[in-house]
Amino acid sequence: MTISISPTMLRIESMRQIRNPYTLAFTLGMPVAMYLLFGASMGYGDISAGHGNVKFYVMVSMAAYGTAVAMSSITSLAASEAKQGWGRQLAMTPLSTAGYAATKLVTAVIFAALAMLAVFAAGLATGAETTDVWRWWACAGIILGLGLIFGLYGLGVGLFFNSDTAAALASISMTFFAFFGNVFMPLDGAMLDIARFTPLYGFVALSRWPLTDGTLTTGQTDSLWMVLLNIVVWLVLFAILVAVGVKRSRSRR
Repeated sequence: MTISISPTMLRIESMRQIRNPYTLAFTLGMPVAMYLLFGASMGYGDISAGHGNVKFYVMVSMAAYGTAVAMSSITSLAASEAKQGWGRQLAMTPLSTAGYAATKLVTAVIFAALAMLAVFAAGLATGAETTDVWRWWACAGIILGLGLIFGLYGLGVGLFFNSDTAAALASISMTFFAFFGNVFMPLDGAMLDIARFTPLYGFVALSRWPLTDGTLTTGQTDSLWMVLLNIVVWLVLFAILVAVGVKRSRSRR
């Protein structure tokens, strides 16, 4: 079966998100602001961190956070719209349900890429540095590739909550996970031990891997298997969330 993406719908969805002040503020603006606050404006920004400086370390963290917010918030809206009866509307158009879902996913990926590029541009302009150019590309590839798993999280949230709260809940929960997941500020001791079980920890740690090789700013080291295990476990949990959400939404009909 061929899944076709509607260019017209993709354009409309993209313009809709661009005109949405919530999207601009939380998906594109907040990650850049957090980088400028915790990275570029700090005196420790030029201190060495792995194969680059602290500014690069913070830049990658905020880009990963922005990608997770974009993927989760936009896919949560897609799930909410589908739950509210978009299927009947789609039946009157040439666009299939699979095409609708693919178009929404592409929109989410576009805004995830924009969020990442905005933070990377801010980093490039303010002195974020690494020893090798390929590390920029490696970090970007990991962020965009693994960021897709938070699309599952957004779908699950959208299936459980109505459209008025789903996107806000998805992005706010990502901010909560970031604070307690060693993303916004370095954690140590018991807080770091707790952080290793949170959804963003493995994703952000692997995104920083080309820079740090697993070494944290506190001097501790993550094992690659532990980081990958965190990602796999949360991928499975998000998939279960979506499956339960689908079953729950169908039982209401």
